[in-house]
Amino acid sequence: MKKPIFMLMAAGLFTFASCDSPAENNTEEAAEQVEESAEQRADQIEEAGEQQADQMEENTDNMDSTTVIQ
Repeated sequence: MKKPIFMLMAAGLFTFASCDSPAENNTEEAAEQVEESAEQRADQIEEAGEQQADQMEENTDNMDSTTVIQ
């Protein structure tokens, strides 16, 4: 009789151990927020780099490429 009771108790403990805890959920949510803000910042940096590259290309196109030979 003791073995079945202990087996049921062990199964019950595993069931409770596998449940999400509020602390775990908060940690996961915080990690997701950090990841999302990092992705947004990376997108901003990438966009700024593309704008700078476009501006540099435009400035190069507008440069006078003729040289004066004396």
